Amino acid sequence: MKLSKWFQFVKPNLNFFNNGFFEFPYLANTPELFIKSTINSPGSKHIPEDQVVYRNNPFIKGEMHYRKIDEGLWLSITNLEFKHNSIIKSVYDTAIPSEHYSITFTVFESEVKLQNTFIDKVPFFNKFWGFKKPGTDVGASFYKGSKCEFYIFYISPDWLEKHIPLDKLGAEIPFKKFLDSDKGFISYQDIVPNAVAQAHEILHTFKTFNDDVFSETILKAQSLSLISSFFKNVFADLRHESYQENGAADYKLIAKCESMIASNLSAPFIGIEALAQKLNISSTKLKMDFKSVYGSTILQYIIDKKMQLAMQLLLTTELQIKHISNQVGYDSPSKFSAAFKKKYGKLPSAYRPDSPAS
Repeated sequence: MKLSKWFQFVKPNLNFFNNGFFEFPYLANTPELFIKSTINSPGSKHIPEDQVVYRNNPFIKGEMHYRKIDEGLWLSITNLEFKHNSIIKSVYDTAIPSEHYSITFTVFESEVKLQNTFIDKVPFFNKFWGFKKPGTDVGASFYKGSKCEFYIFYISPDWLEKHIPLDKLGAEIPFKKFLDSDKGFISYQDIVPNAVAQAHEILHTFKTFNDDVFSETILKAQSLSLISSFFKNVFADLRHESYQENGAADYKLIAKCESMIASNLSAPFIGIEALAQKLNISSTKLKMDFKSVYGSTILQYIIDKKMQLAMQLLLTTELQIKHISNQVGYDSPSKFSAAFKKKYGKLPSAYRPDSPAS
């Protein structure tokens, strides 16, 4: 597709403002087309020899590294800071074949308010994975000031068949049920242990690619390791879901819901009905859309995030465990410790052996 046609294709939606969010479509038929459209987007500077695009416009600031890793496998790595509330969404030209699957690993930073005299708020990192079938429309919403990293693997059917044993999955495996369904997208929370460290190693290889004759081999190995870890953990995931399409999720509203949850982890949960009322949506629709976008129920999501915040406070502050318990909304340190052990397999005291537990 000629770039002039691409601009004509996305122009009706580019910088479209709706309910407090600017919408930015990207053409997702092929990885090459996505990269070309990014290179030619307003405020972009392309350095071909390094395969990097620097971006700075009134809405976003950051950079995108890209590279063909193998025949049928591309990876783009994007770091962005959002200057306005924004939605990034995929769009497709029906005249161009769309065959690639994609795996997206997203890390974004937000702030959590604490009820503490000495520590008012702390940065908090959310990590999500998404798997998208070819031709599926998806969108993600980000609030002003959000800092995000996106690792997107674009995978051809031939590469997937060659490297991932999808044909050996039992019919009872939830991911197999998803593959056989009409649903085009599935998401997970922090499902891959140590994913950030692995992703940052890949980014380092991207940035130093021209300095090492083994860069191509190293990058293939690193990418296959991260992709394999993703599928291994996804195959073991035992979520129960019908995988029936129930209409498109309201991404802006779900982003607002997640923001309300993430910024108030130190307070007791107000309840789904009250949350739905604040968002002006039915509780049934809220629960359905939230699970569609984040891969878990609202209540499980809140518990997981509280435990992740607790772990962060254990490792990065000197707060006593009883105070950490309070900061993640638990009145009882014993109930907090039980929830923490269920999540991580160890009591909080195992991470702070020299700290008083009460």
